[in-house]
Amino acid sequence: MSSVEQELATARAQLASLQEELDETNRGVLALYAELDTQAQQLRQATELKSRFLAYMSHEFRTPISSIRSLTRLLLDRVDGPLTPEQEKQINFIRTTSEEFAEMVNDLLDLAKVEAGRIDISPEWFELVDLFAALRGMFKPVLVNPDVQLIFEDPQGTPQLFTDDAKLSQILRNFISNALKFTTRGEVRVTAVRNGDESITFSVSDTGIGIAPEFHDAIFQDFVQVNSPIQKRLRGTGLGLSLSRRLAELLGGSVALTSEVGVGSTFSVTLPLRLEAEPAP
Repeated sequence: MSSVEQELATARAQLASLQEELDETNRGVLALYAELDTQAQQLRQATELKSRFLAYMSHEFRTPISSIRSLTRLLLDRVDGPLTPEQEKQINFIRTTSEEFAEMVNDLLDLAKVEAGRIDISPEWFELVDLFAALRGMFKPVLVNPDVQLIFEDPQGTPQLFTDDAKLSQILRNFISNALKFTTRGEVRVTAVRNGDESITFSVSDTGIGIAPEFHDAIFQDFVQVNSPIQKRLRGTGLGLSLSRRLAELLGGSVALTSEVGVGSTFSVTLPLRLEAEPAP
């Protein structure tokens, strides 16, 4: 056999060996894809089961919670007779706990709907002054701390918005509730500023306890709560900010946080002026 024939034979052997390696690699890649597809399917099934469980649990809890709240209201209204100071104190404790439970159930149900893609977005045109007026009236009955002011700055030069005002209101309610909860003195200020990229930023700034930098990202995760003296005193669901982030994303926007411990926090949500193409009103 000549040297040329030997080289050709060697090249063919190397090519056959390389082809065999490629075939083996392809089989491994196909097996990996099949495994990833199986895991993705299992993850989808687990997510669906979790969403169904949360929705079912939330619906089932609503009836007994409503009953407890109704009963405490009847007792506090003295329908069945007078109460001693201690009885009134205990009933108020039950009422407060049931309201916190109801808030958690509502948040869980909303999260389940978001994860399952079953939450409805209903955009419409509306004025910011109307939104702020509704929020101002909503929070007026709960402003029980005379050392804290809730201020809504009149939106200047802001056009009508085309988005889901109910979802936006829910985001801002969560921000304002948190701000009032963790601010013992000073103010909570709500503003709206139009940006140059056809978006608008709503901010809720407070003079409260503030949040350490290491918690800025985690605070928007499910069930995350920051340890603080006030946090130990005031219970919450740890779901409001997570839900706000997801609602903002559904509205085509995002949430942000700037905060300094002992100085205060500013939670903001930035949304497009128009959620989708719509003729000008």
